[in-house]
Amino acid sequence: MAIDESALQALIDKDAIRELVLLYSRAIDRQDIALLRDLYTEDATDSHGDSFDGPAPEYCDFIARAFPYMPYSGHHVCNHLIAVEGNDASGEVYGLAYHLIPACEGGGEEDFMAVRYLDNYRRCPDGRWRFSKRVVTYDFKVRRPFEGGGLLALGERDPSYALCTQTLFARGPRG
Repeated sequence: MAIDESALQALIDKDAIRELVLLYSRAIDRQDIALLRDLYTEDATDSHGDSFDGPAPEYCDFIARAFPYMPYSGHHVCNHLIAVEGNDASGEVYGLAYHLIPACEGGGEEDFMAVRYLDNYRRCPDGRWRFSKRVVTYDFKVRRPFEGGGLLALGERDPSYALCTQTLFARGPRG
């Protein structure tokens, strides 16, 4: 049986794009802004509804300013449909996003969302896939008071850095 090289390449590309999406979650949730910056093309845009809409470098700055106010962030990827055509691809990612944020009247709030990321990806000259455009749609949102409890975000102190020693899990840009 002959190997279909184009089908094999499509599988390789889709796996790399899925990893890109998972690295986005890791970058946000582990508060690794250097990794986040590495996931976008130079001309990328990011649209997060009414919270941010603009160039990806400015989105990264926006997120970096938010980190001190988010003691916990969890992005959970569910379904991910990808279409690849050469060096360009598109994807629809269903996800669940959970944040703990400050409440306007003091204390904290749980911010839970069912989202879809509508993505455009591009294979860059270094061979890596990156986001060229990311648009978040909010299918469901809930905010309610947070009463506290549990272990919250650890950032650089997260145990995954010590326990998962492969380059993929290191802080900062992909090696």
